[in-house]
Amino acid sequence: MLISIASGKGGTGKTALTLLLAAAHSDINVVDGDVEEPNCHLFLKPKSEGQRKDVTIMVPNIDADRCNGCGACAEVCLFNAIAITGGKALIFDELCHSCGGCMLKCPQDAIVEQRKSIGVITCGDSTTISSTRLMSGVLKIGVPSGVPLIKAIKKEAQGIVGDVLFDCPPGTSCSMVSAVKESDFCILVTEPTSFGKHDLELAMNITQLLEIDTGVVINKSDGGAGDEAIEAICRNRQIPVLAKIPYSLSFAREYSAGIIANDYQAIAKDIWRQIRPGGRAEA
Repeated sequence: MLISIASGKGGTGKTALTLLLAAAHSDINVVDGDVEEPNCHLFLKPKSEGQRKDVTIMVPNIDADRCNGCGACAEVCLFNAIAITGGKALIFDELCHSCGGCMLKCPQDAIVEQRKSIGVITCGDSTTISSTRLMSGVLKIGVPSGVPLIKAIKKEAQGIVGDVLFDCPPGTSCSMVSAVKESDFCILVTEPTSFGKHDLELAMNITQLLEIDTGVVINKSDGGAGDEAIEAICRNRQIPVLAKIPYSLSFAREYSAGIIANDYQAIAKDIWRQIRPGGRAEA
């Protein structure tokens, strides 16, 4: 199974849940798709001799001698990544989505594509959890979108044998959508706050649109009105609440020190049981 762990907002505990689920599994692959700020390696501490792969995208390059400034390339670009100035076309790589339309449209054949590095994918065996492998994407500083790198990670992960936990970027932007696509199951992690409730509904809209089976985990649960509000949303949407992880100061201290606590292994194993085919995840 490919299980994506996502959240409508940052700081709800999706990485913490990913690690708890990994620790409760006898043989698992963890993919850190939060490419702007990956942090699973801080806990899993993969071996330094792990594999490393550069990821590139194709971006247009203008041949100034051929370009006559006709503007055909700028007209076809939907992302305003090309401007005509001084009688020549000027490319803004940061806005380019590598669609190739400008190259096809140019009547002077003045545009060719060249490779641009956007980040790396690293792989290695965990030294803290046995039989656990980690694949991480690290976006280069200054690259505005992590979507191409996330797609490259998912393509690389297709060759993985066994269950995969995909730690997604926070929020409900294009990066999160790319990460949860084609998942067998998506776990949405939320917190019993007004912000958590609001952003959970946005995330639910995404998984509903993508037609992905979804469950919710309430982290930092206090059993109060915040929990009840989350549960009401889940009932209305017919989405099961898989688990509640109680608020714990000691857990937070261990987590901030890079330690994967064993306090909630029973909860993690019960989540695994529910999301397996034939499990009893009920809304």
